[in-house]
Amino acid sequence: MRPTPLVFKVITVAAFIFLYLPIITLIVMSFNGGRNPYVMEGVSLQWYRELVTDGELIAALEQTLIVATVSSLIAVVVGTALAVGLARTTRSRSLEIVSVVPAVIPDVVQGIGLAAMFTLLAVPLGLTTVIAGHTVFATAFVVSAVRARLATSDPSLEEASRDLGAGTFTTYLRITTPIMAPAIVAGGLLAFTLSLDEYVIASFTSGSTSATLPILVYSRVRFNLTPEINALGTLLIVVSLVALVIGARWIGRRGKVSA
Repeated sequence: MRPTPLVFKVITVAAFIFLYLPIITLIVMSFNGGRNPYVMEGVSLQWYRELVTDGELIAALEQTLIVATVSSLIAVVVGTALAVGLARTTRSRSLEIVSVVPAVIPDVVQGIGLAAMFTLLAVPLGLTTVIAGHTVFATAFVVSAVRARLATSDPSLEEASRDLGAGTFTTYLRITTPIMAPAIVAGGLLAFTLSLDEYVIASFTSGSTSATLPILVYSRVRFNLTPEINALGTLLIVVSLVALVIGARWIGRRGKVSA
């Protein structure tokens, strides 16, 4: 095997530093003992204690988790059904393209469209409209993941199940669903994490009492930024990493079982 040229090693290390240095900086600064979020003034857990007692921030976090959980669950159900229909019933390249359009169009355009639609239908802006807005783009990611999984699966497994007397529902439950399971979990996790930090669509669809965490954080960054935001970011990173590890291990285990 030829040794990797030094230049490739340098580029690899530089790329990882570029990707992870901001995250490491955020985590380190969350233990800052002073109020300036950009200057380290000792080590302290002060801002983690402040975070626990910040009612406004905790309320925004609760609303964000509700939005992310509900929208990702709806997206998983709708996206999976749509992906199965595109892969097994209605084979149309045009419909496949249309199904993923919400994932690629600019968030500003989508947010304006959703706000205009809710205004036209006289739907009051609130937590429900934020969930609806997040579900729209999240569904596209689930469709893409599940559709790709079905495209590489063997349709003869489902045909054999039906030939052996299993009905459509039984075949879907016992054969198709286990095949799709890794993609469903991956799509759901992606939808959940994207919803957690989505700002643009939420800003167009939220009401005065339904501000999500990104909206609140952005307002504080503009006017009154403290290391408390760094502490919150660190906790969210930990939660995201735990979810990622659990999802990856589960998907890997399912892949070994399928193989």
